[in-house]
Amino acid sequence: MLHKTRGIVINYIKYRETSIIVKIYTEEFGIQTYIENGVRSAKSKNKIALFQPLTLLDLVVYHKESGDIFRISEIKCLEALQSIPYHFHKSGIAMFMTEVLNKTLKEEASNLPLFHFLLHSILFLDQQETHIENFPVQFLLKLSRYLGFVPQQAEEIMEQIGAIRIYPATEEEKQALNTLLSQSYEQYTYIPGTIRRQIMEYVLRFYALHVENFGEIRSLQVLKEVMS
Repeated sequence: MLHKTRGIVINYIKYRETSIIVKIYTEEFGIQTYIENGVRSAKSKNKIALFQPLTLLDLVVYHKESGDIFRISEIKCLEALQSIPYHFHKSGIAMFMTEVLNKTLKEEASNLPLFHFLLHSILFLDQQETHIENFPVQFLLKLSRYLGFVPQQAEEIMEQIGAIRIYPATEEEKQALNTLLSQSYEQYTYIPGTIRRQIMEYVLRFYALHVENFGEIRSLQVLKEVMS
């Protein structure tokens, strides 16, 4: 049966000579996997650009309760990203976001608050011209609310990761983390890079405790380099 839904591209892998298998977080069905034939051919109607990570889509898809991989009937861009694909720092953040989302988005069911949060986060990053250095940590902290394990304060994170923490957090680090926990994206507080990077390590360890098979974030080093 055909259904209309909005979607956010998470990633894709090449399949055979000209096709792809793409993972999309949809508004109506949660995380779903689709096969798109011939998209990598020169004559393809649906250009491969539509399947770049974090692309926002309007879709008509085939869907039924049973099944692992579905097909897309119609596809168009919901809102073209103006800066993320072309901005050095933002593209590094986008790579980090998509890796985190690939590890955490597992529910094959509609979750409207989560979808709307992700949509807002992507559009904010795309439109924000300055002060995006705190965004990756803020994104993780805000995402944890929709995943069901949001910390109330920095001390809660420190207590939970205590057994795997190399050394205690400083008061300055805890204060900065509490600030980011309480702020919206639109609010900005300067945090020194060394402290921000350490906070990121704490939050990722916190995620590893709550998300099964979370593992290492390979794009973290890229993020550190582009945000340094």
